[in-house]
Amino acid sequence: MAGCPKAHSLPAITAVVAVALMTFLSSITYADSSIYRCEGPDGVQFSDQPCGPGSERVEVRDTRVGGSLADNLPDYDDRPGPIPAEEEETEAAEEDTCRFINSTNLRTYLARNQVVPGMTREQVQQAFGRTSEVYPTPQETWVYQTKYYGALYELTYVYFRNGCVERVEYRKP
Repeated sequence: MAGCPKAHSLPAITAVVAVALMTFLSSITYADSSIYRCEGPDGVQFSDQPCGPGSERVEVRDTRVGGSLADNLPDYDDRPGPIPAEEEETEAAEEDTCRFINSTNLRTYLARNQVVPGMTREQVQQAFGRTSEVYPTPQETWVYQTKYYGALYELTYVYFRNGCVERVEYRKP
């Protein structure tokens, strides 16, 4: 029975060593983790210590887990600033462009011979073909005729604004 207490003392010693190790590790303070950028004959190098008179300290954001979600975000200014003249021109040009139709949807529309708002003239021609009836005023309008067994079945009116389909109307003759 004298061997039993010694067998049980091994886990107790292991626990004491583990507690001491955790206490030691938690008492370590991390040094300032600065990064320096240095340009030399070998090119640009980064170091944790200044590497010469031209070394430049690089700011690194703290990426540790914890804290507030907004800690690493830049300051937000919600006040709109003045729009430069060149941006006003680009905004006006963007209004003239057609809406984006992703390629998968576009292929589906063209395979089904469908025309939807936002398509370009070229896409309408791919879907419906060329038309013989084009009315430029008051609004550019293309008219397509659908015939079944030689008889006129339906008229399709495609209305454009700034080169893009604005709306499509199907009418009985």
